[in-house]
Amino acid sequence: MPFTQSLLTSRLFSLMLLTSSAAVTLSVSANSVRHYSANLDNSIWYIEQDSPLACGLEHRIPRYGKVEFNSKASKNLNLRMQMEMHQLPDNYGVAKIDSVAPRWQPGASTYELGEMSLYKQFDGELQKNMAWTVLAELEKGRFPTFYYQDWYQGKDTVAVALSAVNFRTAYDAFKDCVNGLLPFSFDDIAYTVLNHKDNSEKLTYASRQKLEQISQYLAADGELDLVLVDAYTDSLGARGPNQELSEKRAEEIKQFFVERGIDEQRIDTVGHGEDRPVAGNSSELSRAKNRRVVVQLSKQEGFQL
Repeated sequence: MPFTQSLLTSRLFSLMLLTSSAAVTLSVSANSVRHYSANLDNSIWYIEQDSPLACGLEHRIPRYGKVEFNSKASKNLNLRMQMEMHQLPDNYGVAKIDSVAPRWQPGASTYELGEMSLYKQFDGELQKNMAWTVLAELEKGRFPTFYYQDWYQGKDTVAVALSAVNFRTAYDAFKDCVNGLLPFSFDDIAYTVLNHKDNSEKLTYASRQKLEQISQYLAADGELDLVLVDAYTDSLGARGPNQELSEKRAEEIKQFFVERGIDEQRIDTVGHGEDRPVAGNSSELSRAKNRRVVVQLSKQEGFQL
């Protein structure tokens, strides 16, 4: 065999060995990644909560768990993503988040979105900005994918992809729900002080607005246990009429709620008259502070963010 032909054959054989070696390496690498994702047949997104108090969007990941996006009534727009795992982390770590193009978008590149911290025996969570980013990638038809090292099989990488299949319809409903959330939370109205005008059962303008907020919340909240209404007056006038006036003011607030569908058995009223002042009574400003109704709400433990 001529020298040049022998050299060519040798190089070709070496190239074949290198190619084979690379293929083996790729195979081992591929086998060390465990993929979890819904496919075309079982990718479902659905609304888990839909009320003026809370919105929830959920997606199940076969053999892995599920992911939930939640937003609740608040003064500020909020969002949280929670990745509920069948097997919670047994160590601390970090999951890398990439946006992966679907198979039907050949040539589209993968790019990094950020990270998600993993805490021992806790589900993974993303807060507002990154959670909206993940939703935006899904809306584009891409697959946000979470990569982290398995805490038992150190050589294995776990890849958890959120499927964009059947996403948009549920996402549109979720956004409609978020847009309809009340612009205040339970904590904003759980303890509310209402003030009355001088020698009148009429509330001040600011207190009427606050009372309307409370009524909106009560109409939407089925977990309300009890409404406590405590009414007080200033010390001008006789004690007896002041006691009657405080009882009348408390009853007025109760009827306001009853007219809006709240069961009167769940509303307790107490008139305290001129007892328990919170300020002096020597000036109109201090007396106005004493002319008050305190509304306290009690509810069952429910959705928290």
